[in-house]
Amino acid sequence: MDRYIRLPVPCNKVLATYCWIDGSGINLRCKDRILNCTPYSADVAPGWAFDGSSTGQATTANSDTSLKPCAVYRDPFRMEPHVLVLCEVYMGDGSPASTNHRKFCNDLCEFHRAEEPWFGLEQEYTMLDVDGWGLGWPKGGGFPAVNYEFSYCGIGAKYIAGRDICEAHTKSCLYAGCDFEGTNAEVMFACWEWQIGTTIGIKAADDMWMSRYIMGRIAEDYGVVITYHPKPMGPKHPGVGMHHNFSTKRMRSDGGYKFIEECIKRLEQNHMKHMKSYGNDEMTNRMRLSGKFETAPFDKFSWGIANRKSSIRLQRNIKEKGKGFMEDRRPAGDCDPYLVCGLLMDTCLGSAGGGKGGKCK
Repeated sequence: MDRYIRLPVPCNKVLATYCWIDGSGINLRCKDRILNCTPYSADVAPGWAFDGSSTGQATTANSDTSLKPCAVYRDPFRMEPHVLVLCEVYMGDGSPASTNHRKFCNDLCEFHRAEEPWFGLEQEYTMLDVDGWGLGWPKGGGFPAVNYEFSYCGIGAKYIAGRDICEAHTKSCLYAGCDFEGTNAEVMFACWEWQIGTTIGIKAADDMWMSRYIMGRIAEDYGVVITYHPKPMGPKHPGVGMHHNFSTKRMRSDGGYKFIEECIKRLEQNHMKHMKSYGNDEMTNRMRLSGKFETAPFDKFSWGIANRKSSIRLQRNIKEKGKGFMEDRRPAGDCDPYLVCGLLMDTCLGSAGGGKGGKCK
């Protein structure tokens, strides 16, 4: 492809790739258009439309759906001046599509702007060969002859697979402008993680969705399938989650530990409400949250200091300092961060309309 990428284009032609979440709630779609200049922000990027009946978002009889740009990134595949445009999906009547949870999240971010909500997201994922079996796993349904404690942050072909994809993804996300903070090999062979943030407001979730798009494109080049399924290799192997680190100005201020405890109580009262939206499929996240492999049981809320088997984990120094953040370990790898971040704000701070949300009665 390199010789084609290097072909010069007219100086007044910019390729813009429009990306959006489809009707599955986890997969992304994209299409390109040619613009006369580079849109450096979402408010100057033109809107667009697509056939929603082909993405599971509309009926054939009423298929017109629109794309509303919400964030613009540098294109790591074509490079500057070309761009990637992350979009929200709206129906013909102007209402958000059923899988457009960004509006819900952004409304809460704006309503609670004074609280300066911060989010740090940890996306785990598994690499599969095109036959659907784990990358580097023995063919014919075999399992790696590796103890899991050696794959976590591991080195060497015996313990990890797919580092080249991970490296390409890291560089591409940094080039694009994502608040990309790190990556590591995970406990299961061919399972990895990347981190977004800590970032204020909606940007963390925006960056996560764009980094998912970039990962899909890179894996496509390598002939590898990326899955965020919470339990891709069955009950005898570790699962895949997306831990959400969350804090507010009150939590980060002196004496904020007391407010953290109040928020944990609210999360406990609304545990099952959250669990119904903490993955693309409730049943697959239930498989992951078995109480094994550093998870808390799906139906039971818990919290603890430095306890990786709890629903909510606090770092040890948070209690000592009397302020900090909380880590919600319940969301599945295929969750929608817009929905999870929105629910955390709604429950801990109150709904965007000024209601009590998930607050204690």
